[in-house]
Amino acid sequence: MTSSGAPMEPADFRTAVESLHSARIRREIEVGPIRPPQRLAPYSYAVGAEVRTPDSPDLDIDADGQGSAFGRLILLYDPDGQDAWNGTMRLVAYIQAEVEAALAMDPLLPEVAWSWLSDALGVPVGQTASDGSVLASSGGRVEVTALGGTVTSTSSVRYGDIAGPPRAHQLELRASWTAPTSDGLGGHLEGFCEVLSSAAGLPPVGVTELGST
Repeated sequence: MTSSGAPMEPADFRTAVESLHSARIRREIEVGPIRPPQRLAPYSYAVGAEVRTPDSPDLDIDADGQGSAFGRLILLYDPDGQDAWNGTMRLVAYIQAEVEAALAMDPLLPEVAWSWLSDALGVPVGQTASDGSVLASSGGRVEVTALGGTVTSTSSVRYGDIAGPPRAHQLELRASWTAPTSDGLGGHLEGFCEVLSSAAGLPPVGVTELGST
């Protein structure tokens, strides 16, 4: 278990970590534990996620990520709670994905990307709390409060002796929300991976793209 390193971890924190391990993740996404931040909360745990590509089926998950679409989900636990959290259990998400130029130039891209997260967590766009909506990916219920974040779309041009395409376009999503209970966090991780799938352009589970073998 990767945590803050405290010798005695609270039962709620252990339950939360164990519930993350119950998540059912689609096979195109590799998920594994990574080193969590040490100073954001008394207890923390983190997982990294990366979309598999046909030419690199075996991934070594790390905090920085190397693929075209990757992210990390950090669990923070403070037994005393924090005012900004509105609770004791906070989840912090980060996703970065390379996107096509046409999509990157769409002025509605940030709104679309945020709607991916809102839909995955069952939070209506423009609101900060869920109503216990059913997660399509997990079949369970996810409760969320104090949801907030940012979406950034960037374009970069490479010059000189730098590997990669001359122009690249990235989408970054940073978000955090509070889980009212320590149980059922597997659904939160499933929702996070659902957003990563959308950012990577993966088809819905069970759908095969034309031309795929």
